Amino acid sequence: MSDRTKSYDDIIDMPHHVSDRHPHMSVHDRAAQFAPFAALTGHGAAIAETARLTEEKLELDESQKAVLDQKLMNIMHNADEKSVNVEYFVADERKSGGRYERCTGRIRRIDEYERLLIMEDGTVIPIDNIHDIISLC
Repeated sequence: MSDRTKSYDDIIDMPHHVSDRHPHMSVHDRAAQFAPFAALTGHGAAIAETARLTEEKLELDESQKAVLDQKLMNIMHNADEKSVNVEYFVADERKSGGRYERCTGRIRRIDEYERLLIMEDGTVIPIDNIHDIISLC
């Protein structure tokens, strides 16, 4: 036997010590002590955000705006023509650009002062962000 082994001969057969003051640590908590430290917390999320693509808002020319205004006027004056399919732009909250969404349903009202199209399901669409509107009646 080596000198190192001889130095533990007096305790090698003793029972394992269990503390009266400190509760036993679970295997999961003990393993967590040795888990790798994430020094760059949020780095993965930042990379994912940078990689996320957005679309640019398409600006309508004057003739397209006139056609859209005419469609909205027809909808306002014809009570029967309230069910529509609207394609509109939603600006991204975190970066420039956004995405185009579609909403199909019935119009509750058109707020001319605030320039909002309010759908029966509660969706509020700024009129200036509408790209196209199609009457379904």
